[in-house]
Amino acid sequence: MAAPTTFDRTATGYSLAHAYCLARAAALAYQDDTAIDRQARDWGFDTVRHHETRFTPPFPLQDTQAYTMASDRMIVIAFRGTEPKEIRDWLTDSSTPPWPGPGGTGYVHFGFAEALESVFPDVRKAIGELRTDDQSIWFTGHSLGGALAMLAAARLTLEDPRLTADGVVTFGQPRTCDRMLSAAYNKALKGRSYRFVNNNDIVPQLPPEPAFTHTDALRFIDSTGTIHEGASSLLSGIANRARGLTSAAFEPTGEGVRDHLMRNYLAALEKNL
Repeated sequence: MAAPTTFDRTATGYSLAHAYCLARAAALAYQDDTAIDRQARDWGFDTVRHHETRFTPPFPLQDTQAYTMASDRMIVIAFRGTEPKEIRDWLTDSSTPPWPGPGGTGYVHFGFAEALESVFPDVRKAIGELRTDDQSIWFTGHSLGGALAMLAAARLTLEDPRLTADGVVTFGQPRTCDRMLSAAYNKALKGRSYRFVNNNDIVPQLPPEPAFTHTDALRFIDSTGTIHEGASSLLSGIANRARGLTSAAFEPTGEGVRDHLMRNYLAALEKNL
């Protein structure tokens, strides 16, 4: 199968081809509003809403950005990520207090929760207004955007089950929550949520365990670009990930940052298609 050049707005479940479409949507989140609007229309989404909040110091991010694109069959919400160096201190800082999880379930990393809170009411409003014909709902994002996509889906699912996401596909997502919320999320979104990690990508290795953990359904991309499914993928990546942590992982030319780049996720998905 060749990599799709269009966006399948009729997809109702996970497939590698649809994951590639969502990867392109996640990459598009890094573009400006005009480019996002143009591409969304080309994909057949006739309505786009943009969500943005500016932050002031000492918050480590400058802003949170996302967009929602809607058609008559599907709604996609994509969150923009950020450069690893911009969130390095944030991801490794264990002094910030936890933030209560969605619906009072567990807790999440304070920074992720605060970033999502700044745009979530607008995202929730857009979904409510644009979902006029029971369209499927999909969340995606890369890096920080992956964490926000996962948390947004968790909030909708646990706080308003009528809006349970049809799918969540993230790329290079950091650890986001504690084990209690992870378990509730895995149960509620079983078979709907997938988390891609590329080889030695440093960001999914932070914040540190055991305070924070990942959700299930890992798709691990090994050093040859092959995607492995299921728990066995953890074992296949242990040596590579351990080596990545002992290097200057956040150096721009280092393997940990290179493997984090969205273009390398796209290339791996194209190869497997």
